[in-house]
Amino acid sequence: MGQRLQESPIGDALGWSARIIAIGLTMFLPGVAGNWLDKRLGTPWLGPVGLAVGFIVAITILARLRGGSRRHVR
Repeated sequence: MGQRLQESPIGDALGWSARIIAIGLTMFLPGVAGNWLDKRLGTPWLGPVGLAVGFIVAITILARLRGGSRRHVR
């Protein structure tokens, strides 16, 4: 009951691929949304703010993944 099922290498690779894609979209989409809002509202600062927010959130997610993988190995 306390044993963990062994995962297949393909399943593990697909899981990491999904994580990488999600992190990339997290970095990219806020900048795109900010740029779109800049064009609609006539402001010059929402695009860079969106990119900065996306970058900060993505780094936070990466830090949590790193912490989770450390606990997982032990």
